Amino acid sequence: MMMNMLSADFLKIKRKMILFLVFLGPFGVVALEAVNFGLRYEYLTGVYAKDLWKGLIGEASFLSIPAIMLGLALVTSMIANIEHQTNAWKQLLALPVSKGKVFTSKFLLAAILLFISCVLLFVGLIILGLILGFGTNIPFFHLAESVFFPYLAGMPFIALQLWISITMKNQAIPLTAGILATVLALFSVKFPDWVPLKWLFLESWGGPFYSALAGVLLGIAVYLTGLIDFSRKEVK
Repeated sequence: MMMNMLSADFLKIKRKMILFLVFLGPFGVVALEAVNFGLRYEYLTGVYAKDLWKGLIGEASFLSIPAIMLGLALVTSMIANIEHQTNAWKQLLALPVSKGKVFTSKFLLAAILLFISCVLLFVGLIILGLILGFGTNIPFFHLAESVFFPYLAGMPFIALQLWISITMKNQAIPLTAGILATVLALFSVKFPDWVPLKWLFLESWGGPFYSALAGVLLGIAVYLTGLIDFSRKEVK
């Protein structure tokens, strides 16, 4: 049943701008880094002479984190707005399926789409590094950690943005919240370790693994809270 619902949700976004955004985010990050290194090649390769790949990954991380935050806000809003625009929530919830499965399907859809964006970013940075002549000694683990761990650390925000996007017909509110969170994320390195926005930079508690783990655990908690609230509340 869950796979059928997820398949139906994928069909709903087939001709929507959501898929364009999934590709636009990683393409934008890679393109900006291509311009960055293209214009300042001698300077940046001098700064990162000891490890060019690490330099590229570090530079890209500063762009990828706000891209993740803004991307998840847009994706979750657009997923929820498909039902809001067509006033389809009542018809959808009238089907012989629980509200919990409906919410879960939407959450999985958002998580999968954002994961695809991360995969595209991973591949895009490898291609860019090779084009820039950084060699074939690619630090795959470090690159994967820098791309996928912020995604895991951002799980609470995926769940939260989806929750408010589904429960509010006016998408200006969740989108505004997402934009504010994106702006705050730019300064979150200076925040205390317990602030979830800082986890995206993988600097909390002395290691990337713990930031990602904290994000997954809090993400599960927010997801369950949203699921329970959605199951009890009447969505119009």
